[in-house]
Amino acid sequence: MSGRVVVLRPEPGASATAQLARRFGLAPIVIPLFAIEPVAWEAPDPADFDGLLLTSASAVRMAGDQLNALRGLPVHAVGEATAEAAREADLEVVTVGNAGIDALLDSLPFDLKLLHLCGEDRREPSGARQVITPVVVYRAKAIDAPDLSAIEGAVVLVHSPRAGRRLSELVRERGSVAIAAISAAAAKAGGTGWERIEAADAPNDEALLALAARLCNKPPPQ
Repeated sequence: MSGRVVVLRPEPGASATAQLARRFGLAPIVIPLFAIEPVAWEAPDPADFDGLLLTSASAVRMAGDQLNALRGLPVHAVGEATAEAAREADLEVVTVGNAGIDALLDSLPFDLKLLHLCGEDRREPSGARQVITPVVVYRAKAIDAPDLSAIEGAVVLVHSPRAGRRLSELVRERGSVAIAAISAAAAKAGGTGWERIEAADAPNDEALLALAARLCNKPPPQ
């Protein structure tokens, strides 16, 4: 592989991934498949919840003024990028995970009532013992006819099952393209026929880009 990696995720996450990719000695090309847009919502009574569950920085950025009513709730964030967005919004982050939503919930008390600010397309937690109330605050709208000509001979980063499905719909000539997926579910959604398709060891950008560097035969960063 050439060292080129194609970043499909929406902005502003795409630029953050591209910046990290350069640390791995990779040459990122940003081609978002989706654009993030807010959804109208009303904040429920914060007294009904023990905390906020945040699994995407986009939920914080798209939440708007309704978020003000929830500032007293402690935040449990799925990863550092989401936690940083919450801190920038003056929310109190008390837990930061690093291995996905299921591992985060396993680390929390089982009797919590959590308000999950989320997107329209989301994965339900597996076997959660907390009471979780999802409220949709944003959607990822598919971009019509993105120019994917640059993926030939590159490693494509797939950050979600939805991105994998969309990529599979758009690309027919796959034999020269490798897929680095953030999870086994994202890899499966990408379908077959690619030069290679592998899932990262952990659901975060560090692990995903380490996989991409390996697929490109690049040494890890020092």
